[in-house]
Amino acid sequence: MAPRRVAGPADLHLHSACSDGTEAPSQVMVAAHEAGMRTVALTDHDTTIGWDEASDAAASLGMTLLPGAEVSAKHRGRSVHVLAYLFDPAAPALAEMMQRVREDRIGRAEHLVGNLARDYDIAWEDVLAQRTGDATVGRPHIADALIAKGIVLSREEAFADMLHPASPYYVAHYAPSPLDAVRAIAAAGGVSVIAHPAGRGMLPLPVLEELIAAGLGGLEIGHRENDAAGVRTLRDVAAAHDLIVIGSSDYHGVGKPNRIGENTTDIAMVERIVAAATGGEPVRP
Repeated sequence: MAPRRVAGPADLHLHSACSDGTEAPSQVMVAAHEAGMRTVALTDHDTTIGWDEASDAAASLGMTLLPGAEVSAKHRGRSVHVLAYLFDPAAPALAEMMQRVREDRIGRAEHLVGNLARDYDIAWEDVLAQRTGDATVGRPHIADALIAKGIVLSREEAFADMLHPASPYYVAHYAPSPLDAVRAIAAAGGVSVIAHPAGRGMLPLPVLEELIAAGLGGLEIGHRENDAAGVRTLRDVAAAHDLIVIGSSDYHGVGKPNRIGENTTDIAMVERIVAAATGGEPVRP
């Protein structure tokens, strides 16, 4: 029997309150359905804890869900995010990698808040009040606490100033190399895609070539942060290596201006992800 086809439109980069979004996984699925999406991926940062809730909600709404995550990595001090789809969440290398990132992020967040508290009326309890459930605390939660205390007006203001890497309050955190992330995702049977690869500083082409040789599956070329020149270069790279190309919103709820469906992925590309993955299956209605 031929595999069932997925339906479009498809948005493969959505965040919930299980990481730094503002809505529960089920609410994200409802928002995606109301936006007209029929295939989606939940890609919270370095965690899979939202999968079950999202799966139940997506199935009840008649949508297909690709369980995923956005793995935090770094290249020469610069943040690189690697989307991972349909991987085995029990695969040890990837599970341990994401756990280490989460644990280090907690200590880093406490340290950062301590630095801020030297000059501003903010405490760790204020930040915890912005968290939903067991979500790992990150800079977005600190930004929300700063807003709640009236110190800044928006997340954008907080990230442009006191939460910026150049700020004296900033604290770095552990993250694996993109190469280690891609290898761990491949070992878990997943498909890896570099998120917003032409934004926030594009990886050098020799590094991209190394990642492709290690099993990188694709590039998120449709994303609001990508610049036009980088997109042109990356389309050539994708064509030369027959990479999967996706487009997505990077939705975070009310925390960011990104809207579900502002970029979407061609269904043929979604089906390539499904066909290439060996670690998991889509959740179908």
